[in-house]
Amino acid sequence: MKQLLVLSLALVCAFVVSACAYVYHPLGQLPEGERLQVVQASPHYRDGVFQNEVASPPRPGGLKFIWAVFRGRFEPIDRPAPPAPIPSVKTDLAALPLDEDTVIWLGHSSYYVQIGGKRLLIDPVFSNYAAPLPWMVRAFDGTSLYSVQDMPEIDVILITHDHYDHLDYASMKSLEPKTKLVITGLGNGAHLEHWGYSPAKIREADWLTSLEVAPGLQVHALPAQHYSGRFMKRNQSLWVSYAVQSPQRQLYFSGDTGFGPHFESIAKRFGSFDLVALDSGQYNEKWADIHMTPEEASRAAELLGARTLLTAHAGRFTLARHAWDEPFKRAVAASKGKGYRLLTPLIGEPVYLGDGDQQFRHWWTEVK
Repeated sequence: MKQLLVLSLALVCAFVVSACAYVYHPLGQLPEGERLQVVQASPHYRDGVFQNEVASPPRPGGLKFIWAVFRGRFEPIDRPAPPAPIPSVKTDLAALPLDEDTVIWLGHSSYYVQIGGKRLLIDPVFSNYAAPLPWMVRAFDGTSLYSVQDMPEIDVILITHDHYDHLDYASMKSLEPKTKLVITGLGNGAHLEHWGYSPAKIREADWLTSLEVAPGLQVHALPAQHYSGRFMKRNQSLWVSYAVQSPQRQLYFSGDTGFGPHFESIAKRFGSFDLVALDSGQYNEKWADIHMTPEEASRAAELLGARTLLTAHAGRFTLARHAWDEPFKRAVAASKGKGYRLLTPLIGEPVYLGDGDQQFRHWWTEVK
């Protein structure tokens, strides 16, 4: 009996050591030195952490977070994943005319964007999972359509925050040689430097910071209502949303966010948007302050003066305990009679911003 106990403890220790070694680099790095001083000088950093404009309850980190995720896998849920592969279309991104403003949904909250003659990536996640360990949050069949090899040279990557379904180690590591610049919230540069990015390629921004990335093309780092952390200490890096502004168009990408007063202040600053991509999946009562329901996303789109709305944070991973296709069904219902147009492209299907008549089908109804 004693030998069995010793053997069991040895196996557990070996697993823990192996897991720690496996996730060492994907975990990233906390800010320190001069970067930490900049973080601490932010007006949004108080009592040792970044804080939302509207106070949020603390989120567990470390082993408590791992346990919560593991336990959640066993909670009952109706249709957590699609019964068949998700339909998609693989567009040759390098062949797209660079003078045609285009947005392509890559699944979940990842986007390829052409605007003002430049190529951008938003929260690129090309891995087949969104967690420190591959078995934890697997992508739906058919959604891992693109790889880093499919990406052309990228002018700017925008990272909204450091959660695994938005900041992916393997993707960012492989994208480094073909990426000119990464813009992200304060503190997140520590992850990128840890993964081999030179400081010259990293621009860290506080809320309400504007960056000109090319003549006439600006990226604005704006507030969001969320939190940060990759297993380590929470809220040591800043979560942001982005407005991308050219002389012809204005786009908005919310990243992960709850519904809050930041939408009204953003609307006052920018007036309206040609397209908004808004968090509207992975919602539940426990996350009501940091994620939006489709109905809340609809309200936000109206506040933002959006001409078109793309649903985000759905269609690739199951993180919350609702049916995989529920966000799309509710988004359609919430959008009826509204002043914006709901866009429902397939993964990989181009949305041409200059084409106001482009039509998209309700593809989730075909997955049976």
